[in-house]
Amino acid sequence: MIIVEVAGGLGNQLQQYALYRKLVRMGKEARLDISWFDKETEGTKRELELLYFDRLVFETCTKEEKEKYVGGGNFLGKIRRKLLPFTISHFTESKMYHPEIFQFKDMYVSGYFACEKYYADILYDLREKIQFPKSSDERNEAFAKEMEERESVSVHIRRGDYLNAENAAMFGNICTDRYYETAIGTMREKVPGAHFYIFTDDVPYAKANYTGEEFTVVDINHGKNSFYDMWLMSKCKHNICANSTFSFWGARLGDYEPKIKIRPTIHKNSQVFVKKEMEDLWQGWLFVSPEGKLQ
Repeated sequence: MIIVEVAGGLGNQLQQYALYRKLVRMGKEARLDISWFDKETEGTKRELELLYFDRLVFETCTKEEKEKYVGGGNFLGKIRRKLLPFTISHFTESKMYHPEIFQFKDMYVSGYFACEKYYADILYDLREKIQFPKSSDERNEAFAKEMEERESVSVHIRRGDYLNAENAAMFGNICTDRYYETAIGTMREKVPGAHFYIFTDDVPYAKANYTGEEFTVVDINHGKNSFYDMWLMSKCKHNICANSTFSFWGARLGDYEPKIKIRPTIHKNSQVFVKKEMEDLWQGWLFVSPEGKLQ
């Protein structure tokens, strides 16, 4: 059995589910471990947002099945991990892509698995499974209809928590003003008549910086309903993503072709962009650097 740990926000949860789904499609016995959401945490407590979707079904592991691979959370479990590490079967992601995961037979797997190569070949299946429930806000339906009828481009601008000192060191200064200027300029060239829908956690900033008839700042979904922004992104024909798994999935879930998808060259400041490698791991995407260079 392969157990995939589910943790983090919605984008990360979808990536972990996608890896699980790929393993199932390969005929492997797989389970999700959702116990992370039962932990006591400081600050904002995450929810298992996978439960929000209508058709997204999965099997979860039992406590005993998890402990078989990683040991328990008690004293004996700690002793086992320290003194008998050979009895532990726990794999943790350490780079962008680990093809060896698909060769595992019995393993507990932890990571975020943002790399599209893990599940690019089953995106059609994931789009079928990841179905958003109908929104009670009629404005979402109106926006979706509008996006499907025009040359729509989603633009995700994530500021909020990325401006905090700790997060800024890891994620900051990647999706710069120059990044968005080049990404939007590229879309203008490739998509005549493009209309840009701005999705952001900093609406005042967006309204002050993206003015004019070609821009619409989407400001209708808040709190638990924020995940409908991902749905609206998927309704746009083309996508400009932040270094955020939320907007990666907004782009992935849309089935319009030929779709233009733009993402930053790196997700974290610790990464180094290698063009040939990224073109293999994110096939069909365009890459723009923090300096505003289309790679």
